[in-house]
Amino acid sequence: MTGFGNAEQTINRRHIAVEMKAVNGKQLDIMMKLPPMLRIYEGEIRKLLANVLLRGTIDVNITIKQDGASKPMVVNTDLALYYYQSMKQLSTTLNLPEENVLATLMRMPEVVAQEQDALPEADFEGVLKVVAAAANRLMEHREHEGSALHQDLMQRVEAIEQGLEKVNAHEPERLARIRERLSQWGIATDVKQPLDANRLEQELIYYIERMDFSEERVRLTQHCHYFKQTIATTDLAIGRKLNFILQEIGREINTLGAKANHAGIQQLVINMKDDLEKMKEQVLNVL
Repeated sequence: MTGFGNAEQTINRRHIAVEMKAVNGKQLDIMMKLPPMLRIYEGEIRKLLANVLLRGTIDVNITIKQDGASKPMVVNTDLALYYYQSMKQLSTTLNLPEENVLATLMRMPEVVAQEQDALPEADFEGVLKVVAAAANRLMEHREHEGSALHQDLMQRVEAIEQGLEKVNAHEPERLARIRERLSQWGIATDVKQPLDANRLEQELIYYIERMDFSEERVRLTQHCHYFKQTIATTDLAIGRKLNFILQEIGREINTLGAKANHAGIQQLVINMKDDLEKMKEQVLNVL
């Protein structure tokens, strides 16, 4: 489920800013951009986010600024001196002027770098609270989106139930057509050749069983009811369960369509499948 959360706080003259974005994902996949002084705490940050966010692809960006500037910068004097001696030797050998040496030195790799010291543990506790605040705001954004998602899923499962009621309304006509077809088939067969009574009975039972979908209707009703019960709970992480229920609903709808042998019912089944596919897409957004 998509969402966005951010939080800021100043701790001991360090300004902490946390931003995180979430998109749909079957598992929890956290991608973090951390300043060097927080890298030793990465495991604790991931643990907190896993407990709060549960699922999705999460982008987390944490920045630390001190006194309104970026993190303190340090100059590696020994390395700068080594570069300077090498440059001086090169300029003497090639008879080149030693101009703008300082500017060149400051651009050399690792001469100027951000402070690498780890954040004190006491300060990190404050950072963790800022991260938790951003994660909670992301979850609030998810809940707002989830209310609209809940309404859409309920409307579609009720549309499937209404389609099933219309299927039931077609059942007397369908059964009458089946009886008429069996009678015509029996008469035509009897005219051509004598009938084996046992064989005829077996064929009729087999045909009737193939055409009967009363069990599928009962199971489909139960699955739809269970879906509404599950989505109404306050439990977290029900997305996978809802997906499993939809798989069962799809199985019953497919069997219903295969056994129907009735144009009106087939049209209803197509509409039910359309609602089902849209529900499957939406359930991917549910935690």
